[in-house]
Amino acid sequence: MRSYRLKDFEQPLETVDEDTPTPEGTQVLLRVKAAGVCHSDIHIWEGSYDLGGGRKMAMRGIPLPLTMGHETVGEVIAAGPEAEGVKAGDVRVVFPWIGCGKCALCQAGDEHLCNRPRALGVVCDGGYADHIVVPHPRYLLAIDGVDPAVAAPYACSGLTTFSALKKLEHVFKDEPIMIIGAGGLGLMALTLLKALGGKGAVVVDIDAKKREAALAAGALAAVDGAAPDAVKQATAAAGGGLRGVVDLVGNTQSTSLGFDALGKGGKLVIVGLFGGAAAFALPMFPIKAATVQGSFVGSLSEFHQLMELVRAGAVPAVPLIRRPLAEVGQTLEDLRGGRIVGRAVLTP
Repeated sequence: MRSYRLKDFEQPLETVDEDTPTPEGTQVLLRVKAAGVCHSDIHIWEGSYDLGGGRKMAMRGIPLPLTMGHETVGEVIAAGPEAEGVKAGDVRVVFPWIGCGKCALCQAGDEHLCNRPRALGVVCDGGYADHIVVPHPRYLLAIDGVDPAVAAPYACSGLTTFSALKKLEHVFKDEPIMIIGAGGLGLMALTLLKALGGKGAVVVDIDAKKREAALAAGALAAVDGAAPDAVKQATAAAGGGLRGVVDLVGNTQSTSLGFDALGKGGKLVIVGLFGGAAAFALPMFPIKAATVQGSFVGSLSEFHQLMELVRAGAVPAVPLIRRPLAEVGQTLEDLRGGRIVGRAVLTP
């Protein structure tokens, strides 16, 4: 078994060859067919989040060395004696946001919010390898002939945007929303919004190529976030003050823009982790009756809902950049440098 492991933060990944593990109990061993590269991997690689003002928050609970990669599709090779419902040859997408299984959050179906997580590629070894061990078959979802490279990003970028959009379901079916960020997440959000019956979205991004990609993906309008009248342009394109904004960037400038664009009773859902600090004018919260809500990946139940749409062909594929798994290091660098349009997917 070959894996690409993070031994020290900010350092190149190391290539490790070792014996392929044998699954025990309810574990399932899969041969990796596709592994998505997500912006969250940049934060794991760097080992911290930017809190603004020169402050950083170290990512706690990440054991090194670690095999990253949390967007994984694989073929079942073997299963432990207590694993039921899967057989050799099955191709499955992996739900990586696994919790302890015992706390109140996990019992309520919110494993992704567990305070003692066992997330694959974050706390436990993930998909930047030619094999992966999944602790239970319940975390393996059928893809029914969908290209593994297409299916892999739904485990994070797809699920993250799906869960964020669901928090605006009371708005998007009746009126346009705004999506900040037209990278892989933004393009995914546009396709999912259409699949969910949304009225469409005005997209904001500072990169002209990404704005072009957003328009090609069906955005109602694409606004340069660096323009001094970006809020005015976005609200005009939406037909007035927005009641729903999804910020897939999550920095000081994007959250300020998103909040300023909110109309009365509006909700800003912050997903992105680029970092910084927000400086909202506090009186505007009650004046607008505004809500600001964070959204972190999504639940196993939401993943089942999402994959039903994918298997039914209701979600158009986003642009993919396919690379060999051995190029994971360069792909992380390209993603950090903003040189990836769409989603990057690695194949062993």
